[in-house]
Amino acid sequence: MSESTQQSDAVGDESNGGDGYDARFLERAVPELADSIRKTSFWAAIVLPFLYVPILIHGLTSWVLLTAFLLLLAVNLVALYLGHYHRR
Repeated sequence: MSESTQQSDAVGDESNGGDGYDARFLERAVPELADSIRKTSFWAAIVLPFLYVPILIHGLTSWVLLTAFLLLLAVNLVALYLGHYHRR
């Protein structure tokens, strides 16, 4: 393998941590908002599961509650993905 290929592989490993996740995609897409988005997403991923409790206590008996639960779950997954590298 050539030296330039080895260097590009090393740079690629730093950005994704070897897990397929590109940690710097947000910095490239919206550099001025990346830190705020990561911080907000991190804390949203912590707080959102507490909103599951009233929905689950009431039960998923209607399509409105089921839709609200699934939407909340989807938002939580996006928040987990975006906030994963906060302060790393």
